[in-house]
Amino acid sequence: MRFPEFTRDWKERKIKDLGNFIGGGTPDTTNQKFWEGKIPWVSSSDIAIDDIHNILKTRFITEEAIKSSATKLIPKGGIVMVSRVGIGKFAVADEELCTSQDFTNLVTTENEYFLCYYFNARSNKFVRLGQGTSIKGFTTQDIKSAKFFIPQLDEQQKISSFLSLLDEKITSSMKTIEELNTLKKGIAQKIFSQQLRFKDDNRNDFPEWKEIDLENVCEIKKGEQFNKEELDETGLYPCLNGGVSPSGFSEKYNTDENTITISEGGNSCGFVNFMTTKFWLGGHCYKILLSQNINLLYFYQILKYNEQKIMSLRVGSGLPNIQLKDLKKLKIKISLAESEQQKITNFLSSIDSKIDIENRILQKLEEQKKYFLANLFI
Repeated sequence: MRFPEFTRDWKERKIKDLGNFIGGGTPDTTNQKFWEGKIPWVSSSDIAIDDIHNILKTRFITEEAIKSSATKLIPKGGIVMVSRVGIGKFAVADEELCTSQDFTNLVTTENEYFLCYYFNARSNKFVRLGQGTSIKGFTTQDIKSAKFFIPQLDEQQKISSFLSLLDEKITSSMKTIEELNTLKKGIAQKIFSQQLRFKDDNRNDFPEWKEIDLENVCEIKKGEQFNKEELDETGLYPCLNGGVSPSGFSEKYNTDENTITISEGGNSCGFVNFMTTKFWLGGHCYKILLSQNINLLYFYQILKYNEQKIMSLRVGSGLPNIQLKDLKKLKIKISLAESEQQKITNFLSSIDSKIDIENRILQKLEEQKKYFLANLFI
């Protein structure tokens, strides 16, 4: 895949011919004054996977620290490459900074964003260069002879500008989702703490809410263990167990759509979910069956609001779980007025719909980026 205005062949070049290398280093950790400067110092954990534009900056060092140690200054536009813990992460420095010894950095004469996207798309090539058993890593010498096909600067600029625009859209979409989630969390807090109350159709107050045990309004059932060998990456029905996402997919199901679930075991136990499709309910997951005339989506929203309270019921250290007896006795405050339940459901579900739309947009953008990264580079 190429932009139509470019027809010249890409030339095979070694990385050593694309610029100069600068290693990383660590200042004297015992000298506290070295860490009181204004120059960012980043470690491998400060670089995100698949995000070349953002570097987390929480630690800063002084010019004195640079002069008195092996730490070196990376100029703005330098490509920081994680070469040890977390091999295969790349970013472009948006200002002068220093990196830890887990980096091998490149100051290039080419378009830095093009190369960074290119390296990111071919990160497996860098991983294969890694040496060592417990902690793999590559040195400057290891990668000097690595070869890539590189276009002329004008084509580099075109490709990097296109991918950067796509990244901007992804960042904007993620920000919108974050803002909507924050909005919903704040409104749900006010609604379910009853700081914010709806009125009935005659502008009258609804009755006071009642505190009840969960078992008084629903039946809680545990799922059935699924044979892991029968799970696939694709299939008609997702299989829920103790995590946030499906453990896999199957051609069979044991639970109908429109069901509230609560993870029973694992690091995510207590996670509240609402399944809109048929699915397999695993042995580390509960489903909620309402026994009273309560709006299903209203009940989901109120359980989601109480998610942290549910998670606090965890027992066990190695593999935490939530006991059925404890979940049954969970106390929640609910409205028994059907009209109020419906008003609350409609309001919060409208925000959920917007979040769902934005998540689908984000998913499509990420799929597009993945496609272009796989096809724009030789």
